[in-house]
Amino acid sequence: MPAPPTSHQFRSQRLDLTYASWGNPEAPPLILVHGLRDHGRAWDPVAESFASDWHVIVPDLRGHGDSGWPSDGNYAMSGFVFDLSELIAHLQLETVDLVGHSLGGNISLRYAAAFPEHVRKLVVMEGIGAAPDVAENSEAVPISQRMRKWIETRRKALDRMPRTMGTLEEATTRYHKANPHLTVELADHLTRHGTRPVGDGLTWKFDPLLQAMAPEDFSQELKMAMMGDIEAPVLLIYGDDSWASNPANDGRMDRFRDVQLATFPNAGHWIHHDAPAAFVTRVSEFLDVP
Repeated sequence: MPAPPTSHQFRSQRLDLTYASWGNPEAPPLILVHGLRDHGRAWDPVAESFASDWHVIVPDLRGHGDSGWPSDGNYAMSGFVFDLSELIAHLQLETVDLVGHSLGGNISLRYAAAFPEHVRKLVVMEGIGAAPDVAENSEAVPISQRMRKWIETRRKALDRMPRTMGTLEEATTRYHKANPHLTVELADHLTRHGTRPVGDGLTWKFDPLLQAMAPEDFSQELKMAMMGDIEAPVLLIYGDDSWASNPANDGRMDRFRDVQLATFPNAGHWIHHDAPAAFVTRVSEFLDVP
């Protein structure tokens, strides 16, 4: 059993952000990037498995976990990518391997496209963005209407009190209900690290404004073009029981230069939680300690 992680801070865009560090700092660096409204300690079972061979670095994204919330609640994708770049610069890492889930996968993909010389290998778990038909329907909505909807959604999020729960057991039950694939033990672990005390109860650590992400982003075609700019080998991971569209069936996988696909039966969107042993085995085979 590896030693528990140590917690650290760094500054990015005038914001204090946190990350956990596992294993030997002299070992090859592996960065695990979590998804939307999640937190870095959600990677703990995976990080433990890799800590004997890697220096595992696990950030809390802005607005998540123990990292700070931007005062203006700005959660544009460019800000997340900049934060990842600052973390890598802060640690003075020349080359890294990246594993990202959902939002974290999309952030990692964009970083790998912008800085191909810094990424050796990339694993993206259900994080390359919307399927072509979904993106087409979204882009068909006039930008003025999208802006209006974002303002209305953001205003509601600002007016809404953070959801509170009376006990840890209540919060764990909610977490487990959202993902019934989880074991009770893992649901308890995720909840303990994903909540903070407020008054006589608990609330989730993530910023409620994450429910109103910025409406401006690159077009679908530009996002697809970024995939072709990635020089590192890429492993795409999907769960057979997930709502996410398999990119092998809709052409998105063809945009990468060097890509593999792994699918997992009886797993939903959180493959690293639903099939942890199989996930670690497949990712380990792909990464292959340098």
